[in-house]
Amino acid sequence: MAFESLSEKLQGTFKKIKGKGTLSENDINSAMREVKLALLEADVNFKVVKDFVADVKEKCMQAEVMKSLTPGQQVVKIVNNELIDLLGGTGSKLTYSSSGFTVILMVGLQGTGKTTTCGKLVNYLAKNGKKAMLCACDIYRPAAIDQLEVVGKQVGAPVFTMRDSKEPEKIALAAKKEAEVKGYNVLIVDTAGRLQIDEELMEELARIKKAVKPHEILLVVDALQGQDAVNVATGFDDKLGIDGIIMTKMDGDSRGGAALSAKKVTGKPIKFMGMGEKLDALEPFHPERMASRILGMGDMLTMIEKAEEAYDDEMAAKLEKKLRKNQFTLDDFLDQMGQMTKMGGLGAILDLIPGITQAQKNNVDLEKSEKEFKQMEAIIQSMTKAERENPNLLNASRRKRIATGSGQTVTKVNNLIKKYEESKKLMKKFNNPKMSGKMFKGMF
Repeated sequence: MAFESLSEKLQGTFKKIKGKGTLSENDINSAMREVKLALLEADVNFKVVKDFVADVKEKCMQAEVMKSLTPGQQVVKIVNNELIDLLGGTGSKLTYSSSGFTVILMVGLQGTGKTTTCGKLVNYLAKNGKKAMLCACDIYRPAAIDQLEVVGKQVGAPVFTMRDSKEPEKIALAAKKEAEVKGYNVLIVDTAGRLQIDEELMEELARIKKAVKPHEILLVVDALQGQDAVNVATGFDDKLGIDGIIMTKMDGDSRGGAALSAKKVTGKPIKFMGMGEKLDALEPFHPERMASRILGMGDMLTMIEKAEEAYDDEMAAKLEKKLRKNQFTLDDFLDQMGQMTKMGGLGAILDLIPGITQAQKNNVDLEKSEKEFKQMEAIIQSMTKAERENPNLLNASRRKRIATGSGQTVTKVNNLIKKYEESKKLMKKFNNPKMSGKMFKGMF
């Protein structure tokens, strides 16, 4: 994920001062030099870094911090608050029309993932009770309309097209009228991009804006572009007036500088971040949660939200009932493993757990974990229904047959049964609220 290197360096810097009973001015200056270097290496705008470090240093040098019983923790608290402010202060939500019908205009350069992000936004809106229609206004890029239709089919949203038209503003206006007539809440307009900002592109977007009067203009930028992404955001805002930013590829190895600079430089908030290629991998951007992740303090709120999305109330009630009756089967065990995949996999979960250092994350072989899950799936699917419901039936000969059928070894079958038994005990203890915190920590 983005910020990995920055997070590791900041945590290393603060680890040095956390253990000290008192802090001197030299300690603060040394820590601030390391923070400054870490931010610059993360490709954060130089002026932003300069102002950030100056603000943090000024607050850290105050008497109540220097003479505190926990000065190191006070410094981390100050940095956390300043990071939150730098990232935007509070989360910025989408603005919906009071009339009940909202138009969202998606803009950006070519290759930023704009069309795919349109589909992700449809999914996000659906979770929030909104029914969206897509509109194809990219009349230049080969197969752009086809791509949007594929995305629309995948997320279950209709796509309005006028393949013979060469006037995007007329396409958008016709789409708006049709969406309103057919009872959709939101129209998402996918526009053309270029390899660079040019007058022709901006004039076209201005005509679309004038025609459909969007309630939100969202700029899609690529986090991997670093400061170039911030410059693009400034250019679009100057020419068009954007309402917010969607930063894609935040799950990649970007240094994170674009996200840390965007709000301060452009004055426009990051509203969403793309966290993968799947069409459900779009997350609202919460400055306070992202600051917490950067400083290694985890993000339990996002983890809870992911868990709530993965589990519905009916599924949770059924599982609780089974556990109380001691009926937790191997099918249930496989379902639980599948829920972790729905939450983004082990790697995404580790990013959200407080106290997990980058070094510890690096020690986890994520590819091996994914491979093991597929092996477990093959083993369980090689069992009969009776064996999955009652693993006590699995004697030596049955285990040998299952190993042969799944292409695995008997040892791996035995390991699966052992993990199932451990998981069964763990799930029982989760029913006790007093134990849940300890057991959750122990899981990882």
